[in-house]
Amino acid sequence: MNQVQPDTAAEPAPTVAAVVVLAAGQGTRMRSSRPKVLHALGGRSMLGHVLAATAPLAAGTTVVVVGAGREAVREHLAAIAPDAQAVVQEEQRGSGHAAAVALAAIPDVEGPVLLVNGDAPLLRASTVRRLVAEHTAAGNVLTVLTAEVEDPTGLGRIVRDGDGAVRGIVEQRDATPEQRAVREINAGVYVGDAAAVRAALGRIGEDNEQGEQYVTDVLGLLVAEGAPVGGSVAEDPDDVLGCNDRKELAARRRTLNDRMLDELMRDGVTVVDPLTTWVDVTVTVAPDAVLLPGTQLEGDTSIGGGAQVGPDTTLVDTEVAGDATVVRTHAVGARIGPQVSVGPFAYLRPGTVLGARAKVGTFVETKNAQVGEGSKVPHLSYVGDATIGRGSNIGAATVFVNYDGVAKHHTTIGDHARTGADNMFVAPVTVGDGAYTAAGSVITSDVPPGAMAVARAPQRNVAGWVRRRRSGTPAAEAAAAAESRAEAPREDRSEPSRADSDS
Repeated sequence: MNQVQPDTAAEPAPTVAAVVVLAAGQGTRMRSSRPKVLHALGGRSMLGHVLAATAPLAAGTTVVVVGAGREAVREHLAAIAPDAQAVVQEEQRGSGHAAAVALAAIPDVEGPVLLVNGDAPLLRASTVRRLVAEHTAAGNVLTVLTAEVEDPTGLGRIVRDGDGAVRGIVEQRDATPEQRAVREINAGVYVGDAAAVRAALGRIGEDNEQGEQYVTDVLGLLVAEGAPVGGSVAEDPDDVLGCNDRKELAARRRTLNDRMLDELMRDGVTVVDPLTTWVDVTVTVAPDAVLLPGTQLEGDTSIGGGAQVGPDTTLVDTEVAGDATVVRTHAVGARIGPQVSVGPFAYLRPGTVLGARAKVGTFVETKNAQVGEGSKVPHLSYVGDATIGRGSNIGAATVFVNYDGVAKHHTTIGDHARTGADNMFVAPVTVGDGAYTAAGSVITSDVPPGAMAVARAPQRNVAGWVRRRRSGTPAAEAAAAAESRAEAPREDRSEPSRADSDS
């Protein structure tokens, strides 16, 4: 998976000294051997989305608390954020304990620290940036991210005083009827002074139903000490949604995709059917591109302006240049040049490079193949480990025989060559510029430029074979009738006489 890139914005981002991501839980409701934060949506893991949202804060240190499935999380973290530090929470004793373990691992860090759960894939950089900016402007010791939701059932409520100041966080089971009516909830994202948060974490207890330490208790301790504490309300409540099971994962995936498509359409991309079009957050699509129904764009895919993709097309890590057309195609790691035509029912495998105005047509598979400018592979062919020059045409039902059972070998077709239908090119072999090959040929030797290669056995017709060997079959009857017609007297097949025509 690709390394996390910051979610950039026009205005300068506020900074923090450290980011702490709490990612130690197994996520039992996922019912999966995979740690919850590694489940993917929109081209990134949940952990990847959180790191992308916090990357613009330019933290000097990023700590990810790992526990369940720690080796898998560490391996993933090394791939997407190699500068991040993994810290192990040996016992899962709650979010407060996890935060304490993280801060103990970075004792020299001073200043603002962001604490965030690793299962918040919809969190946006703009929301985190606003939280930190408001925290800094207010001079708070701790600021909690909150959200106004329609149904707060099961979530911690934000308690404010008559002046609107945050006074505490009350869990559903401990809330009074009046507090349960509150629709402002705790998002589980905090920014606070490292020293103050460390000290408060050292004093929180485990006197609750779960016997765990909770980060939410830090806020209550700081309020009791008279420290300035605040709350920043997220503009979009979807930003703070967590993800605990597969149903919620599907819902978050839909929300994330809707956001991506909305942004693309606002930027000038035509999305014919948003309900069946899926685009990863790592994909780029230029204005005036058209995405038809059933299109899926994944990974590092890029689509140029004026290109048309779909319907029913999946592109993974594939580059499509401007004004290309890709129809009912599956492509992985391919480069499709400008004004190229692909499909329908084409399969472009890694290493495929299609030059400008090239064509790869119906039921064609390519792998590690370069197709030159204006060249065509129109029908029913396999092109593997090959280079095709400019302006050449590959006949239908052609196979580039590239594998001898031990090693792969290369085939080269020159410029403006014409190869016949049902050819086999047994690599390594070269067909020179302007050369032709006859239909049905098995080409095992190089063909010089301008030559015509014929590599097939002479045809031999065995007369009467069907009548003798397939007697009584429809084929034999048809052959007998044709032979009878051929043997009929010539006058029976002559032109009508003048008298007949005059009548």
